Amino acid sequence: MVATNFTDIKNKLYDLNWVLPVLIFIVGCLGVLMIYSATGGQWNLGAKQHFTRLVIGMGMMLVIALVNIRVWFSLAYPAYIVALMLLLGVEIFGVTVNGSQRWLDLGLTRVQPSELMKMAIVLALARFYHDLPARRVSDPVGILGAVFIIFAPIVLILKQPDLGTSLLILATGVIMIFLAGVRWKVIISSVVLAIISIPLFIRYGLKDYQRERLLTFLNPERDPTGASYHIIQSKIALGSGGLSGKGFMQGTQASLKYVPENRTDFIFTVIGEEFGLLGGLGLMGLYLVIIALCFWLAMQIRSIFSRLLILGLATTFALYIFINLAMVMGLAPVVGVPLPLVSYGGTVVMTVLAGFGLMFSAYLHNDTELPRGSGLLL
Repeated sequence: MVATNFTDIKNKLYDLNWVLPVLIFIVGCLGVLMIYSATGGQWNLGAKQHFTRLVIGMGMMLVIALVNIRVWFSLAYPAYIVALMLLLGVEIFGVTVNGSQRWLDLGLTRVQPSELMKMAIVLALARFYHDLPARRVSDPVGILGAVFIIFAPIVLILKQPDLGTSLLILATGVIMIFLAGVRWKVIISSVVLAIISIPLFIRYGLKDYQRERLLTFLNPERDPTGASYHIIQSKIALGSGGLSGKGFMQGTQASLKYVPENRTDFIFTVIGEEFGLLGGLGLMGLYLVIIALCFWLAMQIRSIFSRLLILGLATTFALYIFINLAMVMGLAPVVGVPLPLVSYGGTVVMTVLAGFGLMFSAYLHNDTELPRGSGLLL
């Protein structure tokens, strides 16, 4: 249900904390400038498309915010199932790009279902824990239900292969389980089991090129013209920017194409080279303010579903940033996670903005009562 008259819409928009949408738009516009620079000042090689998606996505975000949270509550499980079906569709009909089968070709555009799943899994887990009685959160029903919701898409995404998205979804899911109030005994046991499983996962769960990336992370100089090339060139770009950078469109690493994927996953190298340490810290500061405001919104919320929805989506956004920056700086293996709102990529931009729309919907409709409990979970 959307606000049905002009007065309702005006009141809802007035209640919105506009600092957050303005900051989101500013970060998105910085992405437009960096894509423009990374493509040598070519407006039609990504910058125009990114700006168009940003404007459309901001409008979509506000529309989603005006929809009553009851609608998104009722669509939580269907959205998850649709995203899961799309992942199955990728397995059968997916388009392969650069050796990875991650996209569905819909004619007018390509969609990356794994990006949609990042939002859908938060919706599903928030609904699951909203319906689950508090006494069942740490028992087998609560644990196994959450584990199934998390690992069903991860299995499909790992087959694409997309280790970065798999790890991001896993981390988001684990954090949401923690936020739902699972007992420490369960958390500690799970951490011990995960640590024990790491060698087995590296040996049998990773593909050869993924193990190569892990070895490259541990020793970046082992193959400077091959597997280590990305990270070595990334560090050179970041280091050459110094304190204040070389200036807009003056970066040689970007203009001479030394850093691969410099308009997508490695776009932060363009920022570091052209605007230096101060520019990089400025962007991080904007991100931190956005994340802090999201957590502030969550603290105003009464219902379990809405609170977990905001916390889960804010966590996903924060993990995007952390993994990408750690990867670009050589603090984590290269796993192919974009920098949200800045990296070029249509599905990523639209899903991130849709996620913010869901957060705003939860905040604006905080007075809406959501039903509790389900016969399957009692």
